[in-house]
Amino acid sequence: MNPHAPAPVSLRSLLRSMWVHRHLISQMTKREVIGRYKGSVMGILWSFASPILLLVIYTLVFSVVFKARWGTGEPGSKSEFAILLFTGMIIHSLFAETLMRAPSLILQNVSYVKKVVFPLEILPVVAMGTSFFHAVVSAGVLLAAQFIVNGAVPWTAIFLPAIVAPLIVLSLGIAWILASLGVYLRDVAHPIGLLMTLLLFASPVFYPISALPPDFQSWLMLNPLTFIIEQARGILIYGSLPDLRGLLVYSCIAISFAWVGYCWFQKTRKGFANVL
Repeated sequence: MNPHAPAPVSLRSLLRSMWVHRHLISQMTKREVIGRYKGSVMGILWSFASPILLLVIYTLVFSVVFKARWGTGEPGSKSEFAILLFTGMIIHSLFAETLMRAPSLILQNVSYVKKVVFPLEILPVVAMGTSFFHAVVSAGVLLAAQFIVNGAVPWTAIFLPAIVAPLIVLSLGIAWILASLGVYLRDVAHPIGLLMTLLLFASPVFYPISALPPDFQSWLMLNPLTFIIEQARGILIYGSLPDLRGLLVYSCIAISFAWVGYCWFQKTRKGFANVL
């Protein structure tokens, strides 16, 4: 491989890179997941314990302490409120965790930059894989809670991968851009956490979109999490079918953005070694 040759930026090269390095991505993701809990007494069991504890805390704080109700006083149990809230939190965490790590991915793996044959473009994918693992565990806890509360899980839950997949693709596009910018502009990492907190409250996580005035609802739909959160709640809790047309449009936008992010990363990566 010629280090001075331009990095491939086509959509085909992106798909080929993901396929060729799938085993490396899997191994690095597994290592990161295990390494996060290495040395702790419970080990990887913390990945299961954390969402359970969060679900209990959400139920106590929002439903018992604040006596919150979903929407404008709609009837519903405290457990149902916690499940609705937890669904939004899972989607937000999947998106936020990846983006908050993205600006420092290259900086934390400087040794890989010096290796001409190492595919740097997979580092955001590995970060997403770690976030996805925790999201899957949390979704398992959510479905278990749904079964305990209602005695059944809607069969439409099988559509969850199709709902989440476009968000994963979009997240990767943003992560590639942030990973590159993080090398040249170290300050990029600092506002991301604040932006993700703002995004949490600007998303229908703690409230349904129907609770907002109609004029605000159209603006809220510009939030990349709004559509995914609403669709996830629909299939996991209400048993409604996904909006296929909306998913198709969202997927097209996500793929386009992922390609732009990948192109940006590939075009700028040749300067990583000089900066670092």
